[in-house]
Amino acid sequence: MENIYKPELVEILDVIDETPDIITFKLKFKDPEYHKEFNFLAGQFAEYSVFGEGECTFCIASSPTRPDFLECSFKAAGKVTNAMRRLQTGDTMGLRGPYGNYFPVEEMKGKSVVFIAGGIGLAPVRCVIWNVLDLRDQFKDVTIVYGARSVADLVYKRELEEWKQMPSVKTVVTVDPGGETPDWNGEIGFVPSIVEKVAPNAENTVAVICGPPIMIKYTMPVLEKLGFKEENVITTLENRMKCGVGKCGRCNVGNVYVCKDGPVFTYKQLKELPEEY
Repeated sequence: MENIYKPELVEILDVIDETPDIITFKLKFKDPEYHKEFNFLAGQFAEYSVFGEGECTFCIASSPTRPDFLECSFKAAGKVTNAMRRLQTGDTMGLRGPYGNYFPVEEMKGKSVVFIAGGIGLAPVRCVIWNVLDLRDQFKDVTIVYGARSVADLVYKRELEEWKQMPSVKTVVTVDPGGETPDWNGEIGFVPSIVEKVAPNAENTVAVICGPPIMIKYTMPVLEKLGFKEENVITTLENRMKCGVGKCGRCNVGNVYVCKDGPVFTYKQLKELPEEY
């Protein structure tokens, strides 16, 4: 009988320091044939393990349109993530997945897309951003609104600059008041107020949002005010998952398992979850 908890071996190709406490790993399966056959869709997640320490749940932060490698980004905050922080290029770790559902990229084709993210919440949004940008001619307007507490807390800085240079993409980056530096030339303000300022057109548009719960809480009414329908606002949840396969019961909310029924949900679906959520 196959062990559903057995990870595949991956090699760390590169370690990128995004911020003082957020790191990105670029990974490749050590078995070339397995890597060639591995498929996932934007929004799915995996379990990443450090042998002898445990495993953590993160989204796959890279896009399925770029199959040469996988990427994950994480914040060093606990036992396993701090053990991951100590790993270096060339080291081996474990990965099992992919798990969960995914962003409806196929259904989004022919529509405009607004991406809204805060802090490390850009990681799960980044995978679908690149998915859309790699198929740019199949979508209408693309807008990216991203914010962090300070300039130092912005992740994927090199890609933010790349997106800003793309004539077919509107990219707006903001930091919280007090988080700017003397040379900062972006917006200053909280993400919900910047979204309201940008005022993306809701007609035939899908909004993809991820970030701290407080950011999402105050951004949702802004999107409603702009005319976005609940079923056209999509987010992803990760912080409640553990085993990834619906066995541990940690992520269930009523009869919904975030790891199996999610992690991608529409705002309409979230509003239908029990109050315990």
